[in-house]
Amino acid sequence: MKAILIRLLMGRRSRFGLALIACLVFAAVLSPLIVEYSPTEQLGLALQSQPPSAAHPLGTDLVSRDLLSRVLSGMRLSLTIALLSVFISVTVGTGVGLTAGYLGGVVDICLMRTVDAALAVPRVLLLLVVLIILPPTVLSLVAVLGLTSWFGTSRVVRAEVLSIKQREFVVAASALGLSRFQTVLKHLLPNVIAPVIVTATLGMGHIILIEAGLSFLGAGVQPPTASLGGIISDGVYRLDDAWWISTFPGLAILFIVVGFSLIGDGLRDAVDTRTQ
Repeated sequence: MKAILIRLLMGRRSRFGLALIACLVFAAVLSPLIVEYSPTEQLGLALQSQPPSAAHPLGTDLVSRDLLSRVLSGMRLSLTIALLSVFISVTVGTGVGLTAGYLGGVVDICLMRTVDAALAVPRVLLLLVVLIILPPTVLSLVAVLGLTSWFGTSRVVRAEVLSIKQREFVVAASALGLSRFQTVLKHLLPNVIAPVIVTATLGMGHIILIEAGLSFLGAGVQPPTASLGGIISDGVYRLDDAWWISTFPGLAILFIVVGFSLIGDGLRDAVDTRTQ
């Protein structure tokens, strides 16, 4: 892992991605100390739809709330949702992939056909149906996003396990009497961590995009809680005279996704020794 980290930091794109995400996370986490106003505080009729100014660097929205405060709060919420969802996704996907790849046979066939069937269902449609049924809370959104994002991870892990389990050290471990659980935990899992980290990093940007889309459609984070997709939705019909309301949260999403994409690409190159 140390060598992978060194190769990651040597890449120009990955360094830029790390710096970009670090700045965004720093601003989002410290937003209560940076901005003067609450993201839900209405400042009065006179401050409705005000353009960027010294007092309000990103302007105000349609009901006079400070847009900088709302964008930073939305970034913090989006990053939290994405982090928790990716954790669930990686945990489930790694478990399924390890089980399918190591046990093989009927277990592998059943699990992989289940993954194929799940991938055949349009994900956005599935998310909308489930979120309509479940109560509209952040926890339900995290659970649904996480439990519908592990299919690709399971395939990656299964492919790695199928390659690794035939190697001498795994065969020797089984010959020495290690149980299946011990073999998986001590010899297989450490060898699939690197591609899983790459998948998780790339998945962060993807989940942020999906969460923003769901909030834009009204099926994600519910108002008055600030979410990037919800803020874009608030100003989508006022682009001609209040362009800042949708533009700045859109740029925040763009920067986050680009940052995680650059980090993921850098990790992928660092893990793949053939690119060295």
